Amino acid sequence: MSTNKYDLGLIGLGTMGKNLLMNMIDNGFDVAGYDKDMAKVDSLEDEEGDIYGAKTVEEFISVLEKPRRIFLLVPAGKIVDYVIADLLPHLDKGDIIMDGGNSYFKDTMRRQEELTPKGIHFLGIGVSGGAEGARRGPSMMPGGNRTAYNKVKPIMEAVAAKIGKQPCVTYLGEGGVGHFVKMVHNGIEYGMMQLLAEAYDVMRRGLGMENSAIHAAFDDWNNKELRSFLVEITAEIFAAKDNLGKGDLIDMIMDKGKQKGTGKWTSQEALDLGAAVPTIDLAVIARVISAFKQERVAASEILEGPDAPIKKDQKTMVRRLKNATLFSFIISYAQGMAMMKSGSEEYGFNLDFEGVARIWRGGCIVRSKLLEDFRRAYKKDAQLPNLLVDERIAKMVNKTQKDTRTVIAEAVKAGIPVPCLMASLSYFDSYRSARLPMNLVQAQRDNFGSHTYERLDKEGSFHYDWV
Repeated sequence: MSTNKYDLGLIGLGTMGKNLLMNMIDNGFDVAGYDKDMAKVDSLEDEEGDIYGAKTVEEFISVLEKPRRIFLLVPAGKIVDYVIADLLPHLDKGDIIMDGGNSYFKDTMRRQEELTPKGIHFLGIGVSGGAEGARRGPSMMPGGNRTAYNKVKPIMEAVAAKIGKQPCVTYLGEGGVGHFVKMVHNGIEYGMMQLLAEAYDVMRRGLGMENSAIHAAFDDWNNKELRSFLVEITAEIFAAKDNLGKGDLIDMIMDKGKQKGTGKWTSQEALDLGAAVPTIDLAVIARVISAFKQERVAASEILEGPDAPIKKDQKTMVRRLKNATLFSFIISYAQGMAMMKSGSEEYGFNLDFEGVARIWRGGCIVRSKLLEDFRRAYKKDAQLPNLLVDERIAKMVNKTQKDTRTVIAEAVKAGIPVPCLMASLSYFDSYRSARLPMNLVQAQRDNFGSHTYERLDKEGSFHYDWV
C-alpha cells in the first residue's frame, strides 16, 4: 500500500472518469483512482504520472490527503447512493464528496441534507463537454458549501476549459444549484440538437441535397453567426464514411433518438416552476415519437400527406434555414435562462447569470459564439427577465424571424415535421403579444367550474352567473 498522500480521489474510471483523472494529472495533481471493475483500475498502470489504482475502498481512502477530496463520476441515481454508503464508514468530518455525474438536482439537495449532519460536505458539480472535454477541459458547474468548494477550487480551475485565461468554472451557490444548471444546460442542448436535425430534414427531404452539400452548408454556418460545438460536429458527421460498409455513415444510422432523462427532467421541472420551455419540450417529444419506428413505418403506408419537394431556390432556402436555426437557437437559450431565473427565485439559488453564460463559452456541449452576447446582456442587466428583451438580442431575433416563418411555411407545405422550429416561433409570438386569448380560457373555467376570473378594470376575483 502506498504511503503517499494524494491530492484527490476519483471513483468511476469509465471513459469520462479516466479522462478527467488524466486531465488532473496533466495539471500537476496526484490522483488516486478506484472502480469496482478491476480491469479499469489495472489500466491506470499503463498511464504516466503519479496515479494510484486502489483495489478496495479502504485502500482508496487511506492514500488520500485530509480533508479527503473525492470526485464521483458514476451513473446518476441509486449508484451514487450506494457509493456514498460504501465511503461513509471510512470518512472523517470535513471530508468532501463531489458528484460530477448527471444527477437530478433534488437528489443532490437530499444527499446534502443527509450528509451535512455527519460533517461530510457534498458538492453537486455539473460537468459538460463529453469525453473529449473531460480530457482537455470541460465546463463545470459547482454548487454546495462555499468553504468546501474553496478547498477544491484550485483543482477545478486548473482542469476546466479556458477562454483566454478565464477558467470555465465558477461557484454557483448553495444547495443543488450546480446540477440544476447542468439539467437546464442539457435541456437547451436537446433543443439545439433537434433544431439541427430539423434543418437536416429540410435540406435532405425538402431540398433534395446530398450529404456532401449538407456538410458544406453546416460547415459554412459554423464559420459565421452559428459558430458552435454542435454545428461543428454536425458538419463533421456528414463527412463521415461508413466504416462497416459502403457510403456515408449517416445513411446507415437508425432514426430512433435515445435519451437518459435530463431533457425530460427539464420539461417536468419547468412545469412545476411555471416556466415555458416549449422548444425543449418538443425536442423531448421528438425523441419519444422517433422511438415508435415500426409504428411510423406502418403509418407511412396509411396516412397521407403532401410529401412534396420544396420548390424554391436551394441557395436562398439554405440561407433562410440558417437564419431560422439562429433564431431558434436564441429562443432555446432564452427559454432555458428564463427557467433558471424561475428556479433561482423558487429555491433561493441567487444565480449569477453572467457567470453561467461565461462558463458555458468553452468546454461544454452548448458552447457557441452566441454566449458572449448573452454574457454581455446579463453584465449590462443582471435582473434581465428574458434574453429576448435585451436590445442587441432583440435585433437578432427581429431580423431573423421573417426567414423562420418562411422556412416553417415551406416545411409544412412539404409535409416535413419541424416541431422545434414551430415551438420557437410560437414562443416568440406569444412572448411579444401584449394580449393573448387567455381571457376566453378564464371565462370558460368560470362557466363550467365557477373558478372565477380577473378583470382589466378592477382588482380582485369575479364570478358571472352563466345560467
